[in-house]
Amino acid sequence: MATQDVETTQIINEDVITRTLDEARAPDDARLERLLAKARSLAGLTVGQAAELMLVEEPERLEALFATAREIKQRIYGNRIVLFAPLYISNECVGNCLYCSFRRDNADLDRRTLDPTEIVRETRWLVEHGYKRLLLVFGDHPHNSVEHMIAAVEACYSVRVGEHEDGIRRVNVNAAPLSREGFEQLKPAGLGTFQAFQETYHRETYERMHPSGPKADYDWRLGVWDRCLPAGIDDVGLGVLYGLYDWRWDTLALLQHADHLMGRYRVGPHTISVPRLEPAFGSEFSTNSPWLVGDDDFKKIVAIIRMSVPYTGMILSTREQPAFRRELMELGFSQVSAGSKTSPGGYTEHNPDDAPQFEVGDHRDLDEVMLNLCEQGYLPSFCTACYRSGRTGEHFMELAKPGDIQTFCLPNALISFREYLLDYASPETVVEGERIIAQHLAQIDSDAIRRQTEEKLRRTEQGERDLYI
Repeated sequence: MATQDVETTQIINEDVITRTLDEARAPDDARLERLLAKARSLAGLTVGQAAELMLVEEPERLEALFATAREIKQRIYGNRIVLFAPLYISNECVGNCLYCSFRRDNADLDRRTLDPTEIVRETRWLVEHGYKRLLLVFGDHPHNSVEHMIAAVEACYSVRVGEHEDGIRRVNVNAAPLSREGFEQLKPAGLGTFQAFQETYHRETYERMHPSGPKADYDWRLGVWDRCLPAGIDDVGLGVLYGLYDWRWDTLALLQHADHLMGRYRVGPHTISVPRLEPAFGSEFSTNSPWLVGDDDFKKIVAIIRMSVPYTGMILSTREQPAFRRELMELGFSQVSAGSKTSPGGYTEHNPDDAPQFEVGDHRDLDEVMLNLCEQGYLPSFCTACYRSGRTGEHFMELAKPGDIQTFCLPNALISFREYLLDYASPETVVEGERIIAQHLAQIDSDAIRRQTEEKLRRTEQGERDLYI
């Protein structure tokens, strides 16, 4: 397939990345402080500057790097952690990705694609447990057409539960890249963010990992946002699957891609996901890759991305163990999945024979995650106000880049969390949650906004729902 009018060499320049890594040198103390000062100004880092920080190894210098990432995360996102659940619509796939249990040649996997009735059943279960945000995950298969995506999104939004007619308020999609016309069809369905991960930006490795199927076309996948953004979908999610190639190379390529989007469209990635390769049923490569990323390097990846692209929402999956997730959230993550099931029908059917897409490291349910977040001082959030108020794309960037998005996010996090405490939380979570609400309410600087927030919290207590600023 040909891409649109943007040549992929304008997006990712492999020669520049390789040369930058070859020429990079670990910064001395004075240079390190200058780089960290630039990062603290929220100006971001260049690809070359990020490459320098990758070479920092000494414990005390690494701690300075991590402390800067924590400070940036705090200034833009505070202690808020947005929660969501992935909803796997299909494990049917014509792709043959060597690292994935859903790959075409895995003959031992039972295949299925959920129909709208099954999607409603799964969504109802999720709503009844307190979720407000979903990520629909589709396989790369003709069954997962644009029309099926639209039907799935509409099925999710159709669910209403309980006396408050509660439902899903933001549906994001992770799927194979579409044509511009496909994106134009999908947008009116009420799409939030569209995710399509490049997996690895290194062309030679990409071609080896994706030997057949539509996903084998590197250029078509790389050009996805140059079709998506012109089609009017302006919240986009980038991602790398760490463990397919050298983490340093792929991180610099990811930053190049973010720079391309900001330079061409004035809209950088709304989210960046950084999953690590985990064992997958039927995939020998998933446990034998020479490029697996250890915990220390992974923390460095998170910190460097947070400093380089300070405005983006970084997403942390349940691939990681709970204790390590706590460390990672401090460094940069602002969104986490909780209670995830990674097979179609996984929430309602509980079939032990269903193979997930990958092994999950965090098996806690949503309420336990919420309780643990509160105990650690975080404010759990189900806020969807920006999406529903039109604060997306360039408008979101104008608020997020200088850190002004907290003006809206903190009050709306409090209101959405109060809903959860009233409708779904365990008694233990209610006690901890109310403490967290009181603590964070006092952090709202504006008297007018604090009064407005207090009023909406009272109205929520009295039975109103879906209030936001």
